[in-house]
Amino acid sequence: MKPISLTNTEQKDSDKQSQAQLIEQGQLPDHIAIIMDGNGRWAKSRGNLRSYGHKAGVDSVRDITEACAQLGVSYLTLYAFSTENWRRPKIEVNALMRLLASSLRKEAENLNENDIRLETIGQIDRFPDKCRRELQEVVELTKDNKRLNLCLALSYSGRWDIKEAVKKLAHQVKEGDIDPEDINDDLISCHLSTADIPDPDLIIRTSGEYRLSNFLLWQLAYSELYITETYWPDFRRKELYKAIHSFQKRERRFGKLPNNEQESKSKLHIQELTT
Repeated sequence: MKPISLTNTEQKDSDKQSQAQLIEQGQLPDHIAIIMDGNGRWAKSRGNLRSYGHKAGVDSVRDITEACAQLGVSYLTLYAFSTENWRRPKIEVNALMRLLASSLRKEAENLNENDIRLETIGQIDRFPDKCRRELQEVVELTKDNKRLNLCLALSYSGRWDIKEAVKKLAHQVKEGDIDPEDINDDLISCHLSTADIPDPDLIIRTSGEYRLSNFLLWQLAYSELYITETYWPDFRRKELYKAIHSFQKRERRFGKLPNNEQESKSKLHIQELTT
């Protein structure tokens, strides 16, 4: 497996060791989703405009994407722009649109050369023509890549996603293609914008806020949560490793009993059958 480098810097031996330790000590999350929060506060704390924080946040996107690819994480979903973000001042929204377009141009070839596929979810039709074209070009350029699936949630909200799925299912019921009784969890999941993406194993939120902010509301039902006080521009691979290490120490039960209780219950059931 050739090393990935989205930048022109060589990976340090200490970082390779950190990654090797993570891989050795436990299961890695197959899908990591991140609410990238705190750009504006990070910039304000330094006496700069919010747009300065957004620009700095691009470096974190690059570093986290690179680290996930090196670790072997299959899916990385980044909450880049929510439906609610359209309510921000026009000058900030315009700056974000320009930053998105320029970042896509700069990173397109790097993504492709490093076998990273770009996908998007959300109401992309609300974006300016220039941004949509840049997105479509990079999506098309990287569509056959397989090492890491990088999904940008743009003009996205969890409620919108569920609402659109309900509309599709209602139309199928109306047309007689399915019965209402056929609708189950799997069928709903198949009609979400993430139909081809497994649900996240780990959801990370930066900046210390304790809320989901309308992100992947259906898909996060059993995801492990990790909240850090670190603002997004300061969230780099070392912080990612902390989140993954926390994930590895947890027991994912999906509503079942803990393993030790399940084992005790099974032994008790066997004893009852043999007495």
